[in-house]
Amino acid sequence: MCRMPQEPARARRVGSQVQREIMQLILDRRLRPGALLPTETELTEELGVSRNSVREALKALQALDIVEIRHGYGTYVGQASLTPLADGLTFRALLQLSDDTHALAEILQVREVLEEGLVRRVAVRLTDEELCRLEALVRKMEESAGGGAAFPELDREFHETLYRSLGNELVPQLLGAFWNVFNRVAGVRGWARDPAPDVTVGRHRDIVTALRARDVERAQRAMADHFRGIAARSEQGARGVG
Repeated sequence: MCRMPQEPARARRVGSQVQREIMQLILDRRLRPGALLPTETELTEELGVSRNSVREALKALQALDIVEIRHGYGTYVGQASLTPLADGLTFRALLQLSDDTHALAEILQVREVLEEGLVRRVAVRLTDEELCRLEALVRKMEESAGGGAAFPELDREFHETLYRSLGNELVPQLLGAFWNVFNRVAGVRGWARDPAPDVTVGRHRDIVTALRARDVERAQRAMADHFRGIAARSEQGARGVG
């Protein structure tokens, strides 16, 4: 019986392996975000694969924000942001059409655990200047609520400001990813309005008051109360309330 000639090992390489080799190349050369990558021709020769394999791998890596393809200019190292994570979580939540509240509850639970742990860390290290910034944001929230306006961006700025003193770049990216998911899903479902803005303002004020007193346990309880309020809002939205 005649045997078909086997393809060379490199020719049988799956796309994911080519992706991994390109990522390893970036790491080995210590290329930073924004750095120019070798051309497709150079990658083809260096990795020993077809031009099409390189092109497909680069497209997949672009979807992950690991590389950025600028047509006519070249391919650059991407920011490796958490945007793909946010996109995947948003799709996952929207896919669960029969139980939106459960999908959002899962996202909120992860964010709550993260923030309750983080607020304990910042409670003992926030400076008076940082506390003043948080208090100013709460006053702006109060003004917006009094005028009947929503304040999602102030809310987001509050949480970003709260954890800035940690000096951890991953924290705002993670919180931003969860924030984007929740608000995109809420927007698609038409739950954009806060049915009780005064209550939301009060919960943020309670957090700052506890932090100003350097009361770690109280700050953690205030953060937990804040998230219970968000969960209640999402349940109201799902029922068409508010």
